[in-house]
Amino acid sequence: MKNRLRELRAERQWSQGELAEKLGVSRQTINAIETEKYDPSLPLAFKIGLLFKQPIERIFAPEA
Repeated sequence: MKNRLRELRAERQWSQGELAEKLGVSRQTINAIETEKYDPSLPLAFKIGLLFKQPIERIFAPEA
């Protein structure tokens, strides 16, 4: 799944570790989502949307 997580994190100058801590997941989870090797669960996707104050559709997009 395509996503803008790295871009949004960089705008706030957060490390992967800082973002992981805010979301209650591991840094490896953030890395896997950013590199599109892992799709987050729906609850985690909503948590990410709330943190960045954006609907999940603006952060995540299915592969075409």
